[in-house]
Amino acid sequence: MLVESFSPQTRTNSKLQITTDFVVVGGGLAGVCAAIAAARNGSKVVLIQDRPVLGGNASSEVRVWALGATSHMGNNNRWSREGGIIDEIMLENLKVNKDGNPIIFDAVLLDKVAAEPNIQLLLNTAVYQVNKSTERKIASVVAFCSQNSTEYTVSAPLFCDATGDGLVAFNAGASFRIGAESRDEFGEQLAPEQASDQLLGHTLFFYSKKLDHPVKYTAPKFAYTHEQIGAIPRSKNIQGSDSGIKFWWVEYGGIHNTITQTEEIKWELWKIVYGIWDYIKNSGKFEDVENLTLEWIGTVPGKRESRRFNGEYMLKQQDIVEQSQFADAVSYGGWAIDIHPSEGIYSNKPACSQFHSKGVYQIPYRCFISKDIDNLFFAGRNISASHMAYGSSRVMITCAHGGQAVGTAAALCKQNNISPKSMLNPEQMQSLQHQLNLFGHGIPNVPLAQQTNLAKHARISASSELELKQLLPSGEYIPLTQACAQLMPFNQGMAPVMKLQVKAQTETQLKVALRVSVKAENYTPEIDLKTIELNLVAGEQTITLDFSSVEIAAQYGFVTFYPNAAVALAISEQLVTGFMPVFNKVHKAVSNTGKQTMPVESGIESFEFWTPERRPKGQNLALQFEPVLKLHPLSHITNGYLRPWKQSNAWAASFKDKQPQVKFCWPEPVKISQITLFFDTDADHALETVLMQHPESEMPYCVQNYRVKQADGSILLEVVGNYQTVNKHKLAQAIQVDELVFEFDQPSDLVPASLFQIEIH
Repeated sequence: MLVESFSPQTRTNSKLQITTDFVVVGGGLAGVCAAIAAARNGSKVVLIQDRPVLGGNASSEVRVWALGATSHMGNNNRWSREGGIIDEIMLENLKVNKDGNPIIFDAVLLDKVAAEPNIQLLLNTAVYQVNKSTERKIASVVAFCSQNSTEYTVSAPLFCDATGDGLVAFNAGASFRIGAESRDEFGEQLAPEQASDQLLGHTLFFYSKKLDHPVKYTAPKFAYTHEQIGAIPRSKNIQGSDSGIKFWWVEYGGIHNTITQTEEIKWELWKIVYGIWDYIKNSGKFEDVENLTLEWIGTVPGKRESRRFNGEYMLKQQDIVEQSQFADAVSYGGWAIDIHPSEGIYSNKPACSQFHSKGVYQIPYRCFISKDIDNLFFAGRNISASHMAYGSSRVMITCAHGGQAVGTAAALCKQNNISPKSMLNPEQMQSLQHQLNLFGHGIPNVPLAQQTNLAKHARISASSELELKQLLPSGEYIPLTQACAQLMPFNQGMAPVMKLQVKAQTETQLKVALRVSVKAENYTPEIDLKTIELNLVAGEQTITLDFSSVEIAAQYGFVTFYPNAAVALAISEQLVTGFMPVFNKVHKAVSNTGKQTMPVESGIESFEFWTPERRPKGQNLALQFEPVLKLHPLSHITNGYLRPWKQSNAWAASFKDKQPQVKFCWPEPVKISQITLFFDTDADHALETVLMQHPESEMPYCVQNYRVKQADGSILLEVVGNYQTVNKHKLAQAIQVDELVFEFDQPSDLVPASLFQIEIH
C-alpha cells in the first residue's frame, strides 16, 4: 500500500532517460519499416508512436488500404509491388487476413515489431520537444506517454522523422514547404501558374454491416441534416452499400491548416459522415438499407498532406514522368500523380485527378536526408518532394519502402561511424543498395551485386529447365469484347511463330499485332513491330501468327488481339513466372479510361493502359510456340534481378518435373554460413490490406516446400509451408562444402517450380 502526504509543491511525472543507436518517431508503415530495417542490421532502435497501435493511416484507427506502385493493378507498372520488409508484412497479412480485417492487420504489425529484440517500442507516446547539441545536430527528443504518465528523454546519434507532419524536423528547425509550388519554380508543367497554400485534405471513414433484423438509427444532433448532405456537390456519389475507404472522397480541410486545425477538420468530417449515414438510413432514397447498422466510425482522420521537408534533392514531376535514373536510387514509386481539389467534398471539381507515368520511377537517397540537420532522416510523406511529385510519393507502401532504405542507411552509418550525408560516397551507396537488395528491396535497374555470392562461382546444373512449347488449353474461351494481349518476355533475336485455338460466331476478320515499349524496362505498348490480319470462318479453328520475320530486343512484348465481339480465344489454367494476360480496359479506381490523353503543355505523356484481371480471372492465352521458348534458363538465378524486368529473370523447371533439383558444385570446398532464396510471390498482385478480399492466402507461383542437401544426401535445411518472397537462412555454424543440392516441390500441376535468385555466403 502507498500513502503519500500532501505536497505544497507541484509534483513531476516519472522521468526516464534512454540512450540508443537510432530513434524513429512515428509508427506508420514508414516508421515501422525503418525501425525493423535498422534493428535487423544490428542497431538498437527506439520506435516512438503517439497512437495505441501501429500503421498510421493503415491502422484500424483510420483504415485506409495500403497501396503503392501497383495502384490496384490499374496502371502499366507490372510486377511492381514493393519488395523487402513491407513485402514481408503484406504477404504475412495475406496469409492470416486475406479478407482484409483491419484489427488483424494491427496485430500483424505489432507482431513484426515485437519479434525484433533490438526494438524498444513506446506506444501512446508523443514527442513534443527536440534538444540540439549544435545548430545542425539533434541530441535527444522528449516524449510523454499518456498511459503510464512517464516522460521519456531519448538520446541517439541518429534520428528519423516518420511523423507525417514532420514534428521532429519542425522542432529541430529544418526548412520545409507547405502548399503547391508555381509552375515556373521547377518547370513542372502540371503545377499551377501561381504558388498557393492549398493542400490535400483529410478523410474519415465508417463501416456498416447487415444484420438479420431491421435496425433504427437516430443521428446525433451535430450531424448535418438530409438537406445539408443532399446539397453537397458529391452527394450523388453516395451508395448505400459502400463502406470504409469506398468513401475516400469524403475529404475536407485542404483550405485550412492541416496541422494546427486538424481537430476542427475532424469535427467537420464527423458532421458530414454521421449525416451521410443518417441520409442512407432515413432519407428513403436508398434500397435494402433497413438491416444495415453502423459498425464503426473513425475517430482519427486520415491525413494526406502537410509539411514537406527540404532534403539534398527534391523529387519533381519530371523525375516521375521521365523516370529519371539516380546513382543514389534506394526506393521507387509508381502511384499516379494524384491531385485532389483543396475544397474536398465541397468542390464541384472531380474528387481526384490522376496523372500516370508509363512505368515506375526511382527515388534517390538524397530525398530522405535533411539538408539542414546533419543527423536527421525523413521517412514517409514528409520526404523532400515538390507538391506535384508528392501527389505520387505520399502513398503508404511507397513510404514504407523508403522507410526500409532509411533504417538500413542508419544502421550502416552506425557500423561505419559516418554521417547520413557521407552515405552518398559511391562506395557507401553501393553498399547500401546491396544491403537493401539482400532483403529483396527490388530497386529498379539496380541488381543485387554478385561479387560475394558463392553461387556465382560454382558450376550449376538443374534437373530441368522450362521449355515452353504450349500453354495447355483448359477448354475454356475468353470473349474478345475488349482488346487482350499476352504479355511475355522475348529473347533477343527473331520472334517465334505462334498458334492459338479461336472460336468465331460468324465469318469475320481478326487483327493481331506484336507490340513493345519504347523503353525496354516498361510495360506500355507503343511500337507495332508487325500487324497480322486474319480471315476467320465460323466455328473453332487454329490460327497461325507468324512473327518470325520480326527482330526483337530482349524485352517484354504484347501479342495483341484487337476487339472483335464475334471471336473468343482459348485460355490456359497454367501459370508461368513472368507471363500474364493484360487488357485495354477501364479501371475507374485509378482514373483509367483505357487511355491517358493529355495536352502537350501538361508535361504528362499520353498512352494506352493495358492492365490485368485479378485472379481467379486472368488466365493466360493457350498459345503454342515454334520454336519452343527458353525464357527461364538456370543462368537467371545468379543475375541479380529479383522480379521480371526486361526478361523473366527466373529459373523455372519443366511442368513435368515434380521435384526439380538445382545443384552447385565448387572445384574446392567453400565455407558457407548463410543461404538466401528469392521466390516468386507474384509482385503484380496488389495486396490491399483492408476491405478488399483476396482469392488466396498465398501466391500460387510460390514454392512452399524445399530442401537443401549436402553431397552425401543429408538434409542441411528443410522448409515446409513457405509463402514469403525472401527466405534467409543463417546456419548455426559455418560449414565446408563442395556441393549443395536444392530440391523443390512443384507448387501445383498448373505451376512449375521457379525462383529468381539463390545467394550463398
